[in-house]
Amino acid sequence: MNGLILLVIALLYFAFGYRIYGRFIARLFKVDNSIATPAVVNNDGVDYVPTHPAVLFGHHFASIAGAGPIIGPIVACRFGWIPALMWIFIGCVFIGAVHDFAALFLSVRNNGRSIGYIIEKIMSIWGRQLFLFFCWACLILVVAVFGMLVANTFVASPAVATASIIFIVMAPVFGFCTSRGMSLRLATVIFVPLVFASVYLAYRCQLDLTVLFGLDREQVRNVWLAFLGIYALVASVCPVQWLLQPRDYLSSYLLYAMIIFGVLGIVVYNPSIELTGFVDYSVKVGSGESSLFPELFILIACGACSGFHSLVSSGTTSKQIRAEKDIQLIGYGGMIVEGVLGVMSIIAVIWLSDANFAEAAKNPVTAFSSGIGTFVGALGLPVEICTVFISLSISAFMLTSLDTATRLGRFVWQELFSPSYVKEHRDSDRIEYVRAPCESPVTDRGLRKLFGMLKATSSNAFVASLLVLVLAGFMVFSGSATAIWPVFGASNQLLASLTLLAVTIYLFAKKANYIIALIPTVLMIVMSIWGLVEIAVKNISTNTVLTVSSIFLIFMAALLVILSLTIVYRTVKHRI
Repeated sequence: MNGLILLVIALLYFAFGYRIYGRFIARLFKVDNSIATPAVVNNDGVDYVPTHPAVLFGHHFASIAGAGPIIGPIVACRFGWIPALMWIFIGCVFIGAVHDFAALFLSVRNNGRSIGYIIEKIMSIWGRQLFLFFCWACLILVVAVFGMLVANTFVASPAVATASIIFIVMAPVFGFCTSRGMSLRLATVIFVPLVFASVYLAYRCQLDLTVLFGLDREQVRNVWLAFLGIYALVASVCPVQWLLQPRDYLSSYLLYAMIIFGVLGIVVYNPSIELTGFVDYSVKVGSGESSLFPELFILIACGACSGFHSLVSSGTTSKQIRAEKDIQLIGYGGMIVEGVLGVMSIIAVIWLSDANFAEAAKNPVTAFSSGIGTFVGALGLPVEICTVFISLSISAFMLTSLDTATRLGRFVWQELFSPSYVKEHRDSDRIEYVRAPCESPVTDRGLRKLFGMLKATSSNAFVASLLVLVLAGFMVFSGSATAIWPVFGASNQLLASLTLLAVTIYLFAKKANYIIALIPTVLMIVMSIWGLVEIAVKNISTNTVLTVSSIFLIFMAALLVILSLTIVYRTVKHRI
């Protein structure tokens, strides 16, 4: 066994999974291309925009990927590369891709609404509100953490900052040209080469604020955080076809190129496997101990199954699907490509000895860039340039995750104060909503006033986005984001399990094969709650924030599970 054989097995397996199991899932959910999608029905030129699948795939994949399928698999290899590979294989095809497909399908069938509204339809208004608040809190953490990651990357590598700014400026020009009649094919031929030229330009002319203005690293970091905040605010409120779509579409070619050259590099270099296949059930990490169960299932989210994907699928992507036939390509297919990237991440480090891997795993992005850069160097390209290019590609996708999470945070906040649907339509695929205002559930005068003020913020897209960014910024500068980061992995998988729970109940109510969602639901719920319990127990006497956060998430999950069981009980009783 070597890296090349491992890659070939993975490519064949994922192709088989997409063609066979992906089609099975599409038939199970009864994809119907004759039904008009929300993008067509509600086309407003801002959020609802029918989009060419090639462009939408780039936006969707860039949004869900980020650095997740690189960091998670590499860190998980401390248990050995075999457990990491097995979880990606099983999780991607049978859990993650189904999760993403179902979230996208249900949102498309429900007027582009989020999974929160699907949960309301299946459970109740309180189930929806619990779920949406849970999502909103997670998104604030995502914005805070990705803001820190991108800003730190800009400080450490000014070339990344230069390339990112060029991408941001180039995107509206691309959007303007395509909106004025230029074909997508011609625009691609013109702008994609410019994207790669900008990478080289960024490498040659680096925007180093330390040199230009004499600032120290902390000041430069704060400058970039402010810039990123302004960018994310603009990106979250402007029409998707002017910034998000074209920037994600163009930057997606960086990742496609990285994957293609990476595959070719692995073929030519043919790395041997030096890393231990299976280390042990428990491994020493810092001053503590890390267990294979449940940590493996929490560390590898993107590439296997990630709850954040459901927010992207039902938040932005579902509003841009122009035909239901594109759901398999974008929802299921996007996850499959992420699985390929996850396997490449493992191959990027399996050629290292255990000792070298232990050092390299401290910075997974650098380990990936160095490994794939070395493989690509076997094609005759300069290893240094290849490594920088790969780092730039990863950073571009972290920036995409930042702006998408901000936009999703705005959507979720607005939906928290949206009206309920008409209950008479509970048995239909579509949801019809009443136009009555969302009344305050509290009676205290002061609380009612606070509720009214919060509701007012939801009516303005700018204010709703600004609220997300202000809270995320507070977490960054206060250090809170770093403090509760250990909870994020478990909460992300808990979000996936709750989405799968809604999918299970949907299929059960439709008298369809709900087992394909039930088994993943049970697995993800057990692993995520197990992880949260471990975090709470380990930190009960040392970190109050982590302990309280974990218990709060467990409590919310328990409420939603109880609500689900009552719905199932009522459904079964009604059938009998």
